[in-house]
Amino acid sequence: MQQENIKRINALARKKKKEGLTPSELEEQARLRQDYIEGYRRSVRAHIEGIKLVNEEGKDVTPEKLKEIQRQKGLHGRKPGDNS
Repeated sequence: MQQENIKRINALARKKKKEGLTPSELEEQARLRQDYIEGYRRSVRAHIEGIKLVNEEGKDVTPEKLKEIQRQKGLHGRKPGDNS
């Protein structure tokens, strides 16, 4: 999310506390908050999908469901149809 949008979210929050918001400002605030939440979720998902779990012996113990996502995206050298 762009810094300007975060500043706008904060400005609307301050205005809401002081004097209230117009209906159009309430809609804008809801839209900006939703965009922020979606961006945060995308970021967390990308981070989690990039994780590779390895035990003390160095063996890959990544859950199969995560491995499949990584195969689809070509992460960690995994390729579609590869069973590693």
